[in-house]
Amino acid sequence: MIALAALDIAGTTVDEGGAVYRVLASVVADHGRPDVDVRPWMGADKREALAALTGDPDAVEELHDEFVRRLRDAYAAEPPTPLPGVPEALTALRSAGVRVVLTTGFDRQVTDPLLDAVGWRVGEHLDGVVCASEVAGGRPQPHMIHRAMELTGVTDPAEVLVAGDTVLDVRAGLAARAGVVAAVLTGAQTRPELTAEHPTHVLDGVHDLPSLLRSGAPTR
Repeated sequence: MIALAALDIAGTTVDEGGAVYRVLASVVADHGRPDVDVRPWMGADKREALAALTGDPDAVEELHDEFVRRLRDAYAAEPPTPLPGVPEALTALRSAGVRVVLTTGFDRQVTDPLLDAVGWRVGEHLDGVVCASEVAGGRPQPHMIHRAMELTGVTDPAEVLVAGDTVLDVRAGLAARAGVVAAVLTGAQTRPELTAEHPTHVLDGVHDLPSLLRSGAPTR
């Protein structure tokens, strides 16, 4: 019985056109690291990613401020939208008694305007939102999932479904010992990349979650 769905935002529930990783790469490049591969940091806390990618932890706050500014500009130019079928899936999950919490490597500076843009509100469409900056560490650590459990009163990780579009989402779900760890193919990482991490399921998207749960698909 799944009681909680902990879902990533960018690339999993929201289509933001890949702006976050273009902007991350541009900030890192302008800090003197134009050839660094940002892909291993997809889904990570953005401060942690900037520190690692630039090799300059002392400049993280300045770099993060620039990242936020550029990302807001990108979202203003091309507003994010829910991925197809996701609003209906969220409604179906909550109607079935599954609490829905979004987890993200963004902080509130990015997350709140993004959710405002797609019209999702806690208490109406969601049961909570957890940012990596609000816990002890971002993915692949399981802290955001644990915080989502605390917010919703779920104590058994076997009752938790985690879904995300990155390798780090899968690793965090497995680290949390979630009952279902679903990799979705709506983001930037490929089926072979995600399958190699051994999620319990690989799905076309979050829109498949209600039917997955109705089918009684096995958990871990």
